[in-house]
Amino acid sequence: MFIQESDLFKDLGDQTMAELAKIMVEESYNPGEEIYTRRDAAQNFYVLWDGRVRLSIGDEAEIDYTVSKRGEAFGWSGLVDRECYTSNAQCLVPSTVYKMDRQELARLFEKHPETGMLFYKRLAGAVVERLVCNYQAFLSEGCLKGVTSYGTGQVMGSAED
Repeated sequence: MFIQESDLFKDLGDQTMAELAKIMVEESYNPGEEIYTRRDAAQNFYVLWDGRVRLSIGDEAEIDYTVSKRGEAFGWSGLVDRECYTSNAQCLVPSTVYKMDRQELARLFEKHPETGMLFYKRLAGAVVERLVCNYQAFLSEGCLKGVTSYGTGQVMGSAED
């Protein structure tokens, strides 16, 4: 299963992975399509299979982050008990993602607490990595407005680059 390539799901155990496969839903989006907006209820968690998804925070996209690495996660707001997403997620190119309902995922990790603990530890690491990436973008540009950082660690000077 491809999801095991993702750092978040690596080595979580065969039983957990089999149950995870049952709750994952594959979705495809066209360029320009929104997966969610920052005002939407944070009901789902996503993992990129193919494509590029722009995450933007703020009304004028003060912070941009592009999810571009296979297995990279986004939409984690619901997993940390936020009511709404904190960003907008828009596809830049044709994209395929795997969606997981936050309640089903929570039930799975309640059933397998050791696996859940490992997952959330890795999720915390991913959050920190994204914060560091945006902080480095801030340092290199002097501000985050118009700065696009990619899941690969690449930082561009403007959202149009």
